[in-house]
Amino acid sequence: MNEIVDRINAVHRELGTKSIPAGEGKVVLLRRSYDATVEDVWDACTDPERLARWFLPVAGELRVGGKYQLEGNAGGEILRCEPPRLLKVTWVLGENPTEKDVSEVELRLSAGAGGAAVLELEHAAVVDPDFWGTFGPGAVGVGWDTGLHGLAEHVAGEDFDEDAWQHTPEAKDFLTRSSRAWGEAHLAAGADPDVVAAAVEATTNFYAPAS
Repeated sequence: MNEIVDRINAVHRELGTKSIPAGEGKVVLLRRSYDATVEDVWDACTDPERLARWFLPVAGELRVGGKYQLEGNAGGEILRCEPPRLLKVTWVLGENPTEKDVSEVELRLSAGAGGAAVLELEHAAVVDPDFWGTFGPGAVGVGWDTGLHGLAEHVAGEDFDEDAWQHTPEAKDFLTRSSRAWGEAHLAAGADPDVVAAAVEATTNFYAPAS
């Protein structure tokens, strides 16, 4: 239990807005430190063999201007790659996307206190107002929390099988706490408490439904 709480509390969550080619985007920002070097975390996030051990298999032309595809998930174009500090990609889910379906993910790495690697992940997307009103930032934020949890397992020397993990009591607790944490970030950004409470409930029911 305490380990799960520590993993949730290790992440700073923040909301904002940002102009992207698709329009004015909602931004979720996650920041956390890893007990590893910047170079090691960069390698874990960009080497296909390592990425598959904690996130998803990836294929494509893995270079600036090239296309990538995560197995069963998003794909897009690699916009910037500046090892070992910055990776920026478009992020597209589904077939036949419209311009507004193209969001952007930016990964930034820097050295923190004691040599720890500080990772910032920013996801900017144009979000349907009804969808945002129903689920809030947790709709995407909980998924990224899970990714950063998997990365923590990996850099600590353990592979992370999300499919197997999703069916454990630990996962249900983690996902529930993550949804609540995104509710707190939503409140801090000025959202109405009743709207936040409803969004947290909807997001929790999606990621960690009652059995």
